[in-house]
Amino acid sequence: QPLHTLRAAEKELLPGFHQFEWQPALKNVSASCNVGIINGLSGWASSVDDSPADTATRRFRYDVALVSALKDLEEDIAEGLRDSGMEDSACTSGFNVMIKECCDGMGDVSEKHGGGPAVPEKAVRFSFTIMSVSILADDGEEEVTVFTEPKPNSELSCKPLCLTFVDESDHETLTAVLGPIVAERKAMKESRLILSIGGLPRSFRFHFRGTGYDEKMVREMEGLEASGSTYVCTLCDSSRAEASQNMVLHSITRSHDENLERYEIWRTNPFSESAEELRDRVKGVSAKPFMETQPTLDALHCDIGNATEFYKIFQDEIGEVFQKANPGREERRSWRAALDKQLRKKMKLKPVMRMNGNYARRLMTLEAVEAVCELVPSEERREALRELMRLYLQMKPVWRSTCPAKECPDQLCRYSFNSQHFADLLSSTFKYRYNGKITNYLHKTLAHVPEIIERDGSIGAWASEGNESANKLFRRFRKMNARQSKAYELEDV
Repeated sequence: QPLHTLRAAEKELLPGFHQFEWQPALKNVSASCNVGIINGLSGWASSVDDSPADTATRRFRYDVALVSALKDLEEDIAEGLRDSGMEDSACTSGFNVMIKECCDGMGDVSEKHGGGPAVPEKAVRFSFTIMSVSILADDGEEEVTVFTEPKPNSELSCKPLCLTFVDESDHETLTAVLGPIVAERKAMKESRLILSIGGLPRSFRFHFRGTGYDEKMVREMEGLEASGSTYVCTLCDSSRAEASQNMVLHSITRSHDENLERYEIWRTNPFSESAEELRDRVKGVSAKPFMETQPTLDALHCDIGNATEFYKIFQDEIGEVFQKANPGREERRSWRAALDKQLRKKMKLKPVMRMNGNYARRLMTLEAVEAVCELVPSEERREALRELMRLYLQMKPVWRSTCPAKECPDQLCRYSFNSQHFADLLSSTFKYRYNGKITNYLHKTLAHVPEIIERDGSIGAWASEGNESANKLFRRFRKMNARQSKAYELEDV
């Protein structure tokens, strides 16, 4: 084909090719539809005393990207309408679109081509997934879902919106870069999109749910203290000591609006309290919440966090810590070496620097426990370890699966019972580890899962995996996989 037809075809695939309009028009967003990739700092009005954000960032305009994603689904939506017997003419208004938002920082993304020192380059990627499209029938009773994303955690359904070279811990720059996105999203919440789908103009309302954030990012966006804080949870007000005493009975209380109110109290200190009292009143909200996130649990990092915890329990059991006062560092090191050696021999698991998803999945199995048990001297401790893992494996599918009610109904029913049993085990047999302390994700796993599932129907579907696996692609496009270029082969020789 001649070049210009290819060009045209290519253009259609980029955001910014489709005609659409917003009613009412979006505040502070231009009405033009043909906008491609823009500089992420546009829309960031810098005042005199702002330091210029010296970072490279590129993004799509949020509304344009959403339109493009909807047009990608045009056939699916039309088919969904036919299947549900909603005839074309009837439904032009009343579409609701559920959007999952993900945002994640990536570590070292500097070029790996051996030229000079490695620069500590970090990146942040923000992306969204269309989770479902539904429509209110004419009688206005039932909402009919015409499209549901079958693979909500695939990098294919996870559309990148913004790529930035910035460290996720650099709050000022991060908020400067994401600021325009937050503004556009706010404008879109109060407006509806008119877009032709299946040859008819239809109107869409968008609902945004920021669930694809790890705990670090949530705490940063919602103005909470960092994850080592005494306020252990991003969903409830519990302190770490309370959470280790009462492991199961908590309910979700935090929300974006409440965090904003608490920040105001923190800022103004209306009751003239001391710093300690004030901090207790606002439960650790000590910065301005910047972006609304949906209080949920991040399934991937939950997996990793809990595996880390089990890894430590395994070490402690090998060294029989339950009957020792504080063991020395050398002792601990020898237990860890024994554990790693055993896992390598029996499970072919290489020790990793930082726990990752794959290692976590292999470690949290009954065979891994059996391998560890060979190193644990007393039979009753071995039984306790096996029981702990059995319970955990009963609980895990509930927050991992995309649709727990379909995929693991029995485990879903038994979840509260299992988590109670699990907590009892921890606070009796393993109480040497949980005396006044508990890890953040373990608390969430035990206390909040049933409530979130009742509210959203799923935890796994709303996790950040799509974005995480797209990080791999990003590295690939940056030619970051060491040893892939020819230069390396020569170097090795």
